[in-house]
Amino acid sequence: MSFSELILAPWLLFVCGLISLAVLVLALFQRPWRELLVDRGLQHRWLAATVMAMLLWQLRAQSVEWLTLHLMFTALLTLLFRAPLALVSNWVINVSLVLFGRVDWPLLGVNALITGVIPVTVMVVSWRLVDRYLPDNLMIFLFLCGFFGSALATLGTGLAGMGLVLLGATDPEAVRLAREYLMFLPLLMPSEAFLTGMLLSCLMIYHPNWVATFDRHRYIDTK
Repeated sequence: MSFSELILAPWLLFVCGLISLAVLVLALFQRPWRELLVDRGLQHRWLAATVMAMLLWQLRAQSVEWLTLHLMFTALLTLLFRAPLALVSNWVINVSLVLFGRVDWPLLGVNALITGVIPVTVMVVSWRLVDRYLPDNLMIFLFLCGFFGSALATLGTGLAGMGLVLLGATDPEAVRLAREYLMFLPLLMPSEAFLTGMLLSCLMIYHPNWVATFDRHRYIDTK
């Protein structure tokens, strides 16, 4: 989900933009382009995944004028390429929507926050917990990171978006609609979780080296 019209207070848009930009700068300090420069296959996979996600974002439902519902695939990008490249991909997608005229530019920061920073953070925490504290089991990784983790990321995006509306919406009607939307948020989680888990399972079986967060030696070779 993402915002498509200006319904938030200017100060809130400014704060969200600062947070999103600060997180992007931190991601760029990790110098994720180093891996891209030395691995031509990674270049192709990252660009293809970014473009594919960009196209799939065009498949959207709009029940109200200011809110757009769509699949994000941010959780999958995080598992495939790790957080820095996933955040860069998300910014590329959001900037493209602005350039294509689908979203007003003041919404760039807040959309990058709820569709990028929030789900990436949720996925990184989920992956770290699974990686550090749970047994080296392929099915545990798949279900907790691929299915459950992506569902939590979607939940985090929805709660963050609706929380921003409740905090700083300029339209009282938007606040009422946000409260009603929260009741249906659990219904939006299974679709993202199913697609992420399905694609991740295929890649883990046929191309495990394409999943940057998946250690083939730990989960497959030593079994």
